[in-house]
Amino acid sequence: MSANDRRASYMSAPRPRVVSNRVDADRPSRGAASPLQPDNMDPSRTSTSSQKQRSSREPKSMTEKRTERTVITEREKAVRRIPVKASSSAGNRGEWDKPRTKKTSMADGTSPIGKIREQEASNTPWDPHASLIPHSTAPLACRVSVPPLASAAPQSLCPRPLRGLSPDAQETAILEDLLFVFMGFEGQYIHYHSSHDPSAEKDRLTGPVFQIAAGLDPTLRDLTQSMLKMATHYSAMEAFVEVQSRADFGAVCHALCASIRKLLKDYLILIAQLEGQLLNNPTFTLHQLHLHTMPTSQCLAQLYSLGQELLKRNGLLDSEDLDETIEDFDDVDNILEQLKEGGDLVPGSSKKFCKGGNVLRLLTERLATFSGDPSTKILIQTLLRDASRPYMNMLNEWLHHGGIKDPHAEFLVKEQKWIKREKLEEDYTDEYWEKRYTIREDEIPPQLEGVKDRVLLAGKYLNVVRECGGVDVSKAVRDVPKTLDDPRFLENVNAAYTYANASLLNLLLTKNSLTTRFRSLKHYFFLDRSDFFSYFLELSASELRKPARVVNEGKLQSLLDLVLRQPGSIAAQDPFKEDVKVRMNKIGLTKWLMQVVSVSGIDQDHPEAAFEKQQASSAQAADDDKDIVGFDALELDYSVPFPLSLVISRKTVLRYQLIFRHLLSLRHLETLLVTSWADQNKVANWRHKPSDRRLELWKRRAWNLRAKMLVFVQHLLYFCTAEVIEPNWVGLMDRVNGADANGSEVTVNGTKQVNRTVDELMQDHVDFLDTCLKECMLTQAKLLKIHSKLMTCCTMFALWTAASLSRALASADPDLSGDKAAGADARGYDPSRIGKLEDTLKRYEDHFNRHLRILMDSLNYFAATESVVLLKLAHSLSSISKED
Repeated sequence: MSANDRRASYMSAPRPRVVSNRVDADRPSRGAASPLQPDNMDPSRTSTSSQKQRSSREPKSMTEKRTERTVITEREKAVRRIPVKASSSAGNRGEWDKPRTKKTSMADGTSPIGKIREQEASNTPWDPHASLIPHSTAPLACRVSVPPLASAAPQSLCPRPLRGLSPDAQETAILEDLLFVFMGFEGQYIHYHSSHDPSAEKDRLTGPVFQIAAGLDPTLRDLTQSMLKMATHYSAMEAFVEVQSRADFGAVCHALCASIRKLLKDYLILIAQLEGQLLNNPTFTLHQLHLHTMPTSQCLAQLYSLGQELLKRNGLLDSEDLDETIEDFDDVDNILEQLKEGGDLVPGSSKKFCKGGNVLRLLTERLATFSGDPSTKILIQTLLRDASRPYMNMLNEWLHHGGIKDPHAEFLVKEQKWIKREKLEEDYTDEYWEKRYTIREDEIPPQLEGVKDRVLLAGKYLNVVRECGGVDVSKAVRDVPKTLDDPRFLENVNAAYTYANASLLNLLLTKNSLTTRFRSLKHYFFLDRSDFFSYFLELSASELRKPARVVNEGKLQSLLDLVLRQPGSIAAQDPFKEDVKVRMNKIGLTKWLMQVVSVSGIDQDHPEAAFEKQQASSAQAADDDKDIVGFDALELDYSVPFPLSLVISRKTVLRYQLIFRHLLSLRHLETLLVTSWADQNKVANWRHKPSDRRLELWKRRAWNLRAKMLVFVQHLLYFCTAEVIEPNWVGLMDRVNGADANGSEVTVNGTKQVNRTVDELMQDHVDFLDTCLKECMLTQAKLLKIHSKLMTCCTMFALWTAASLSRALASADPDLSGDKAAGADARGYDPSRIGKLEDTLKRYEDHFNRHLRILMDSLNYFAATESVVLLKLAHSLSSISKED
């Protein structure tokens, strides 16, 4: 009868639990089950396999046969006993029963009572516990509890010392132990080092250190020791897969863990094959095992090195410094974003993870480092290919749909969801376009480093087109590279960028008529064909002469709407006239511009001084401008719908408003001077030729000064419109229409578009406005001060000559004093009046001529250093100074 037949008949017959006196408690046979056998191992299968192995390796003496039968009886007793009760708590899983351990330790081998107790303790069944742990956030985590340690096993289950075994028996025992150790479990002679704690995550991530029992042959010990590193690496990689599969580490780490899991599965298949060799091949030796495991050992060593580097970057192996957490508080934008998303600011609450692009960067760097090792190169290429798949899915979604599906914040493009497009009407910093989508500079894979800007712009362009209904997001992305090593990778990025740019250009220029919008802005803000605006100023003159704080904006808006709908006006045919609104600014143009151009940095040593200065200047500006008239406070506003608001943003509308207020001030001053001349022609005091020679000369000087001021204002107005705005406007239109663009043409929806970027178009628009501001002398503090003084002088003179001067002339003219033609309020003749008039006129002449010369010198200087076009203005104004 064979061993299997004996075992089957022995197990089928019901028997009482009998303890055999022939069993040597200190020497369990090799067929007995290991104390640290895996929980899912079949006991009967293990016993049969071990029995076959024994039958082919050792001589079958009668003593050994009896020992074998006794051991089987012991295993049958273990199978038929009452099922194990669950442990009281999860923290006691895998621990040994303490009362039984105490019984064993109390046995006294020197007395008969001690022998009986020792025999009873040795016959007590070993009762280890195994259970399932709760689900974790890591989908690849192992759910089997940690097996009990061999150091906690009863003394009765300890195997026979290696010193008492022959070299062949030692090799057989070590071969069996290695198969367990390769799977992360302890064997009979190979145990964990005493410093290793399987329940500590850090110890599991670094891998257990195994130690071999004393008494092993030195040759076998050296060979075994070299193979134990592979077991350490496997156990560490199992823990790595479990930890890095948590949701915090992102989809790229999850894909990397899945790829490593496949390699570990192949590793376990190899262990099963080696077990088959051990059971079926009587000539299988430790040297053959070593040869079979060498390639796999090198592979696991590379995986272990990669895993340890990644764990260190994630701070799972090294203690993190609190200083790094404190430095995070310097990033104000991230703090505000965390608060808006419901986060907290507790130090350590925002732990940094190495994920996404950083994982791909690490793999790419290791691939370049080990490119000379073919096997390692293939391994890392496989890992990089698998890990990049979720990242490529996010990249393709961004490039072809303009959307971000990044729940773990690992993509190179970061989305600020709190920045809405509804805020564009209040956005003076282009926050929506510049900050809604940004690049995570420290999380860019090396493969995307050279095209990161194109990736960002392609998605931004498509995102705008998608919000306008121009992208079918339900359509799946097909025929695109799925991994970073695909040869079509860069071609895909460039093609997506070209298409997105052409689509947005077509949306702006064709469907939303961007050029028509530009022409509309030119009509309203640059006073191009401004017959309607002259009529508006004439109708609203009485309202605009009031202080700005009491001007009725509703009345002005009604007058503007009336003028814009006037038949025959250029604005009557404008489809966007409803977007023009009237506003009253609270601060004068010159003071507003001076505050902008005088902005300086804060002194780090005395920051409070800059704050006090800013408060003082703001309070002074508010006091100075609280009584500005409506003409100085009037400005237009222009509302633009999305997506045109990306190009005509609040930042650009503000520039339009500054230029408009400058041109309006020149136009208003010109009107004042012309009105003054017209009023003088109507008054007899000015038309009458006096008999006093001094008074006649005074009138000629006053007429000459008024004419010089009028010419000065007209030269300025002509220069700003004809010499500055118009040429730059023509250049802008050429760039918008692609007349001077050096690019190929692409076809989008059957329409040919010049291959230019939307960002270039937006920058061209801002550059056009900045050039106009600069050449209109609105960006230099010195020119602003001189220009303001000249404008104030001209305004005061126009008001002086138009109002009370007629009465003063009547009192200074002996021919008109007391004459009814001079008016009912004519005063008597006053000979001293002519002297006062001469002194006042002299002050106006000196003030105007002096500042005019200073202006011309400044124009010559800035024409040589900044803008040549200012020479034209200096040359035209020189004709005024020559008349002096």
